[in-house]
Amino acid sequence: MEMHSYWKLTGLVEEEDGLFASYCPELGTASCGDTPGEALANLREAVSLHLEGLADVGELERTLTERNIRTRLSE
Repeated sequence: MEMHSYWKLTGLVEEEDGLFASYCPELGTASCGDTPGEALANLREAVSLHLEGLADVGELERTLTERNIRTRLSE
């Protein structure tokens, strides 16, 4: 059985001047879109790129620890 790690993160979406802003408070990552769904999809991509970048420079574990984000395992 292969185990996978994951994180539970928050995605907030708010309307601002006819657009929708999205924000992940745990990471401080933000994005936007023309609809709430697009804003959330863009946020997912931004969070993924943020986490990938942190891993690439060896800062993922330190950042997760500092921000009190727990790594969880699933099958």
